[in-house]
Amino acid sequence: MPDLITENLRQDISSALEQSDSSAIAQILDRINIAQIADILDSTPSSQREQIWPQVYPFNLGPVLLETSDEVRQQKLKKFSSKQIAEIIDTLPDVDDQADLMLSLPAEKLVSVLFILDQQKREKLESVLAYPEDTAGGLMDLNPITIRADVTLDVVLRYLRIRGELPAHTDQLFVTDRYDKLIGTLSLSRLLTSDTEIRVEQVMNIDILPLQAQLIDDDVARIFEDNDLISAAVVDENGRLLGRITIDDVVDVIREEGDNSVLSMAGLHEDEDLFSPIWSSSRRRAVWLGFNLLTAFLAASVIGLFENALDKIVALAILLTIVPSMGGIAGSQTLTLVIRGLALGQLGSSNFNSLVKKEITVGLINGLLWAAVVAAFTILWFEDFNLAWIIALSLVINLLAGAYAGAIIPVLLKRIGVDPALAGSVVLTTFTDVIGILAFLGMATLFLL
Repeated sequence: MPDLITENLRQDISSALEQSDSSAIAQILDRINIAQIADILDSTPSSQREQIWPQVYPFNLGPVLLETSDEVRQQKLKKFSSKQIAEIIDTLPDVDDQADLMLSLPAEKLVSVLFILDQQKREKLESVLAYPEDTAGGLMDLNPITIRADVTLDVVLRYLRIRGELPAHTDQLFVTDRYDKLIGTLSLSRLLTSDTEIRVEQVMNIDILPLQAQLIDDDVARIFEDNDLISAAVVDENGRLLGRITIDDVVDVIREEGDNSVLSMAGLHEDEDLFSPIWSSSRRRAVWLGFNLLTAFLAASVIGLFENALDKIVALAILLTIVPSMGGIAGSQTLTLVIRGLALGQLGSSNFNSLVKKEITVGLINGLLWAAVVAAFTILWFEDFNLAWIIALSLVINLLAGAYAGAIIPVLLKRIGVDPALAGSVVLTTFTDVIGILAFLGMATLFLL
């Protein structure tokens, strides 16, 4: 049902765009939420987006920009002056959201926007921007509620009433000493169900799990998942409370990581817009296609070494694609499993050898199974027992090679600083193509000619 509603929205907005009906566009945007507006912008050709943006309520511009893809956001921010961007940032209540928007700006505009903002807001932003975007410090917001350990729960409750509202996703208060060092947390459920005359130190949780500001965002997401957290404190190297991270920030990290993995496997940039300008899309993809072409030439050159065998035995040419293809599929299954294990922190030096042994065993079992099938098919088709055992043995060899390569390639790529999701499939495909061709045509040349 949600997909149908979204598609209906797209159809409604498409009709309004075709008629250049600004009033109809505004009415549609007024009845949907921020995420749906961003989805419409992301799924609309770039030439038509300029009819939609003016109808977005000014106070919603910041939230909508944060929800759109990186490329759509950057294209729109380029058209705003520094003053306009500063005004948009003023509408965003959370410092981490303000920082996310700022990081989409080129360096010179980022600096000019900072100077326009008032000093208090600038100092808060600078404290977040001081950390890399993909760390806990870059994700944190600066609005945790802090309390002292020596006050009563009644004092805490009266303090919260004076505040009037709590920051979003507040499930706990952070207990700090006079030097802002984190010493514990007080959950809202404990606050509301305990005797109001007792002190915070008597009911606070001292078994805390603060996050270091330099912690990578993937590790942050894993900690939230493993511990079912809604929020967590961010501290510096001295344990001083800097801010907090909430579950909505972590969901964004998980979503972006998933998008990045899917796009990387196709050689696409993580910021790729569905309706990117034709020339920029062509330029990005040309590099990847060129790299793949080089690997294809490598495989073709290996085939060329056995030109005489292919000329004499036509059946070799007919069956040639089977061995590399099966090895590539088997290898990609292992490759995907290993990349996922690395991403989730489930794979390391302590269990890597066990995984390799398991994948090689799986490759051997499947190799023997499908080698028997291919051999039987070859005998029925070509009535050649020698060709049958050669292709069967080649298939077993390449499935074993594919399983081993699928396990080892992501680890090696990660060790040299290359994203396994981006380059792994190309390296694996080249490896299994070359090994499969060498095994099949090599043995055919030795035993059939």
